[in-house]
Amino acid sequence: MGKCSIKEAYVRIENGQVYVCNMNITPYEKGNIFNKDPLRPKRLLLHKSEINKLAAQTAQQGYTVVPLQVYLNGSLIKMEIGLARGKKLYDKRQDIAKKDQRREAEKEFKVRNLY
Repeated sequence: MGKCSIKEAYVRIENGQVYVCNMNITPYEKGNIFNKDPLRPKRLLLHKSEINKLAAQTAQQGYTVVPLQVYLNGSLIKMEIGLARGKKLYDKRQDIAKKDQRREAEKEFKVRNLY
């Protein structure tokens, strides 16, 4: 039915197998008690060389594999994944400062437009 969320999902590599975790797939509405848990880890099918390459890249500190997009290709459900690096502390501080400035500007604009 196309109801899937990858908002908080991440990819984990264990024992030469790749799993996507925290990906929410809404259970089929007309299903019965045999519906699966929507947050269970799902196995991804990749070639061994791709798995080894991802494992080597995620071994570096600060890197993780995240799902970028989920789409249908015929009868198959495919997922596009990417290698991501976490933000540095100074990057986070800059983003917080920008958000605060934008929030203040919006508040000021709102107050001016009321009168």
